[in-house]
Amino acid sequence: MQTDVDPRSLIGRKAFDRNGARIGTVDEVYLDDATGAPEWAAVRTGLFSRDAFVPLAPSTLVGETLSVPYDRALIKDAPDFGVGRHLSPEQELQLYHHYGLDLSAPDPSPPEDRSFGRLAGGDPGTAPAAGGD
Repeated sequence: MQTDVDPRSLIGRKAFDRNGARIGTVDEVYLDDATGAPEWAAVRTGLFSRDAFVPLAPSTLVGETLSVPYDRALIKDAPDFGVGRHLSPEQELQLYHHYGLDLSAPDPSPPEDRSFGRLAGGDPGTAPAAGGD
């Protein structure tokens, strides 16, 4: 994904799978604590449904939408960790495995005293502002 994109600008965008099927709307964006780069998006998959985490690195912006290069079924089956808090290194590892992402570059396992998945626009110690659907 483009690295010059403001992560907050992703919130509210419609997300589509690799076949063009609508997944939902980007609800929150999680940043890598080490680099500050957008790493994961939580996509609200329906009115009464949950948020599914999708990786941003292989995803692309197409016009005003986020195109995620995975099937809708795989995305909806992603581990559910809830939203609004940091992803632990173990949770992030589960997501990497779920999507079959290469773990060798960059190394997704942080040192024990660092956490990944800070919310875009939020202070590390505060609750996130909700994105809209």
